[in-house]
Formats: sequence, structure tokens, C-alpha cells
Amino acid sequence: MTFFTLRTPVVRPALGAATALAAALVLAGCASQGPAHTPLTTLAATDLGLDAPAAAPADAAALTTPTWWTALGDAQLDQLVAQALAGHPSLAASQARLDKALALAAASSTATDVHGTLSADATRQRYTAHGMVPAPIAGHTYNSGNLQAGLSWSPDLFGKHAAELQAALGQARAAQADRAAAATQLAAQVARNYVALARLLAQREVAARTLAQRQSLLELSAQRTQAGLDSQVELTQAQAAMPDARTQLEMLDEQISLARRTLAVLCAQAPDAQQALSPRLSALHMQAVPDVLGADLLGRRPDVVAARWRVEAATHGIDVAKADFYPDVNLSAFIGLNALGLDQLFQASSRQIGVTPALRLPIFDGPRLRAQLRGTQADLDAAIAQYNGTVLDAVKQAGDAITSVQSLQRQHVLQQEALAKAERAYDFAVQRYQAGLGNQISVLNTESQLITQRRLAVDLQARALDTRIALAAALGGGWSDDTPQLQPHPH
Repeated sequence: MTFFTLRTPVVRPALGAATALAAALVLAGCASQGPAHTPLTTLAATDLGLDAPAAAPADAAALTTPTWWTALGDAQLDQLVAQALAGHPSLAASQARLDKALALAAASSTATDVHGTLSADATRQRYTAHGMVPAPIAGHTYNSGNLQAGLSWSPDLFGKHAAELQAALGQARAAQADRAAAATQLAAQVARNYVALARLLAQREVAARTLAQRQSLLELSAQRTQAGLDSQVELTQAQAAMPDARTQLEMLDEQISLARRTLAVLCAQAPDAQQALSPRLSALHMQAVPDVLGADLLGRRPDVVAARWRVEAATHGIDVAKADFYPDVNLSAFIGLNALGLDQLFQASSRQIGVTPALRLPIFDGPRLRAQLRGTQADLDAAIAQYNGTVLDAVKQAGDAITSVQSLQRQHVLQQEALAKAERAYDFAVQRYQAGLGNQISVLNTESQLITQRRLAVDLQARALDTRIALAAALGGGWSDDTPQLQPHPH
């Protein structure tokens, strides 16, 4: 409640008594708010095991810039992301929600303005001869007119309108952060699907190479069978391996087509608009990642900022509910012309003027107001719980991505060693088979191991890129928080 310093005026006894009576009525009009409420506690960085806020590490710079996807070094990907951010319907919907929130905030900002109205009406009416209207009007028909201008003002004595504005601005700022979160997720979706398509194309190259190897092995087996060096068993084995290789190619072609269609839709294009898109996994660069996370890095996430602003809005919502317990004052005035008979409407004697001060005292409204206050307090607790959940998810997502990146780096070293050995083993098996020192089963077994290692190499490279993209999104995609500058524009 706002406290005022009063000076004792020199007034007549009647006026002093009236002032004392009005003050007593105002104090009596403040309904009880009930027991105090202690809101939930928001999670702090130390509760999550994060370092104190500090400057972003140099090796995280590529992950925390607004156009983080350009660090992958693919101009075609840059163009796709730009198309998606410019035309995807989800961003248009997010912008519409932001515009609505700004409109509501603009409406709230006018609550303490002086509002004016202008009205005009004309009526032709026959007055009953047996009603309350006396003669000579009773029983006759007359025209009547009314032309009136009015002003009204509701002073914000207890901060209700200011709290309503701040609550509306909090929701608008949350909507603005939501739009940034949607843009970050959309860019990450495009980048991850682009990497997925590059992986499928690389896997197809492996499958095509496998098919060529098996075709060569089939031809060699046929030659050896004709020469009497192999039996029909070896030839049948070589023939049986061909359909499987062709099936793998067909499956990959299907997945490639679906991946291209997905990318086209993400870029707000027709599903078949990107059927020629052929990214190469080897052309995409790896970004360095930080070893640890600082609280300032996760503070870049727009969804965390949005959740924080919703807590702020809910806090101001409680202030609004508390202000309802205090008296509400409204001042209005009008001036105009009113006459029975339009020919007399604009005569000076038809003028009317009035002032209407109004005071609302919530004397018998306590139970409803307390229930309303408890509802807003529950809204605050829900907003704080949502904020805590968002922060926990953010820490987990970023931590999981860093853990995966570091593990994939170790896996890559081990897998490259295994791939080199599988290549040598296959070469030896083929050489022994061609020299008549080995059998075809040995060749097929070593080939299977080689195919497995080649596929694993492609998968590890794609996963390493994917986890770096996931980490960039988990760190907020380089978004800079501009929500505090958001202001309503009522005019």
C-alpha cells in the first residue's frame, strides 16, 4: 500500500469531519488478503553444478554466434537455413503470438490515460397517456436528441495498472524469446537434417562400393568355377550376396528421397523442390567445443529467458490481485446537449454537464478476492516450476552434447584403427583367394567386417557433426537477449 505524508489544512469543521469519514471508509474498504504465501525457489547456477558466469571460452565462439551454422563451412546449408528462417509457417505463428502479446501490453499501457467518448443519438417516440410521463407529453409523439462528450480517468493509487502493464510486458517479452527459441530450433532442424542427408549419401557410396566388390567377386568366382578351381557352392554364395547389396541400395535411395523432402518442407518449399540436393559429409567442418559449461552460456538460451519472463509476469499478476483488495477510484465527467424536440437541441438551455466521482470499496468481496489471489499465487508457483524444469533440461541437453562429443572423439580414433586393419585384412583375403590359397567364405567374412567398419566411420562422422549442432542449439544458438528493450506501442 502507498503511504502519503499529509499536512494538516485549515478547514471548516464540517469539511474536516467529511475528510475523516472518507479516510475511515477507505481504510475499512481494504479487505483482508489472508495468510502470506511463500513462492517456490528458483534454481541457481550453483545448484546445477555450473561455473560462475564468465566470458564464453574461445573454443565455444563458433557455437555462440547468431549464425553458428556457418561454422560448418557449407554455403548450400547457409542458403537452406536462410530460406527456412525467412518463410517457415512456425516462425510466422510465433510472430503472430508476439504481435498479440504486444497489442495486449499496449492496451494495458493506456489504463491510466484519460479516455474520451463522443456520442450522438436521436429518437422518435410516442409516449403513453397512462404512464409516468405527464401531460402535455403523455399521449403524443415527439422527437428527442442527445449529443454528449465524456471524459473518464482512473488514477493508479495502489499500483494496479502499473502491475498490469508489467505483467503484460512480461508475457510479451516471453513471446519474443519464444520466437527466438523457435528460430533456433528451426535452424538446428535444418542443419541436423542436412547432416543426416549427407550421412545417407555417404552410406550409399559405401553400399555402391560394396555392390561393386561383390560383383567383382562374383565374376572371379564364375571364372574359377569354369576352371574347376571352385565348386558350385562358392559360386552360389557369390550370387546370393548380390540381392542383399542391391536391397541396401534401394533402402538408402528411399531414405535419401524422404530426407530431401523433409528438408524442402523445413525450408517452406514444395516437398520435391530439393530432389537434387547432395551434400557431402566430408565437406562439413567440425567445431571445437568447451570442456565445461559456464552459467553465462546457458543464459543465452531463449527458452530459459522466456520462462524467466513468465515468472516475472506471474509475480506482477500477484501485485494486480493484491491491488484489488484496495479501494478503486474512478473520475468521469460529461458535457452535452439534450432536448425533447430536435428544434431545441442546439439551444443554450439544452446543455447538460456533470461530474461523476466513483469509489469502489471491496467490503464484502473478501472471499472472492482471496480465492483470486490464491489462483495467481499458484500461477507463480507453476511458472517457477516451469522455469526450473527448463533450466534442468537446458543443463542436461548441453551436458549430454558435450559428453557425446568427447566420447565420439575417442571412438573416432579407435574406429579409424579398426578400419585400417579391416582394409588390410580384406586385401589379404582377396590376394590369397586369387592365388588359390584361401576360400570364398573367408573373403566374404572379411568383406562383411570391412563394410561394417566403413558404415561405422560414416555414422561416427555424422554423429560428431550432429552433436555439435545439438550443442549449439542447447547453448541458445548465439541469441542475444533483447527482450528488456521491448516496449508497447499503443499509437
